[in-house]
Amino acid sequence: MDKIRLKNMTFYGYHGTHEQEKILGGKFEVDLEFAFDLTSAIKSDQLEDTISYVDIYKLIQQIMTNSKYHLIESLAGNIIKSIFQKFPIDKATIKIRKPHVHIQGVIDTVEVEITRTRNNINE
Repeated sequence: MDKIRLKNMTFYGYHGTHEQEKILGGKFEVDLEFAFDLTSAIKSDQLEDTISYVDIYKLIQQIMTNSKYHLIESLAGNIIKSIFQKFPIDKATIKIRKPHVHIQGVIDTVEVEITRTRNNINE
């Protein structure tokens, strides 16, 4: 299966369970990999025969910056569900990283990864 990847998209959002996260916000990093048949795009070299990664980016940006979630698990799940609703993809994997987590200890980042296919998107 053919794939397109958008790596390390960075957004500022207000997601988290701590009150300060909801008020001050924080940085989030997002990777998306989605699969579908690129044969038509390869042959035609035309944008209408592929999925615009600009449109995908704009959808993710809108959800990341205009919504508030307690859990990045829920945020990731809703982004991937929105992508399946809007675009004819077969499979997608989203990763959301939260670089500055409130943990007493040394940690680089927390990351959630969700993979869904068109057949199991509602699970």
